[in-house]
Amino acid sequence: MRTNKALGLHNLPSKSWDVNRGWMLSADLAADLDAWVRLLGLHDTDGLADAEIDTMRFRLYHLPARLTKHARHRWLRIEAAWPWASAFTTCWQRLTAIPAIT
Repeated sequence: MRTNKALGLHNLPSKSWDVNRGWMLSADLAADLDAWVRLLGLHDTDGLADAEIDTMRFRLYHLPARLTKHARHRWLRIEAAWPWASAFTTCWQRLTAIPAIT
């Protein structure tokens, strides 16, 4: 419940039921995605496997990087001095190695 409140359920944006229902669905989806990222990509990383959403937001989701484009390819340039660069790249490689559902 704390995760859902941290992701936006503590302040509903409207007095309309339909708008608030969409807000709640998106907050639940964000909580589920955060849980799956920690379970599949960060299961053996100290401090991130069981981290709260504020810690995850500070360490992984707001990363210091630049998205560049060259020769029809996009490159994500991560700051080398960032303390969680290896955790992010390990998590990214694990998540992209999961085979697509066919």
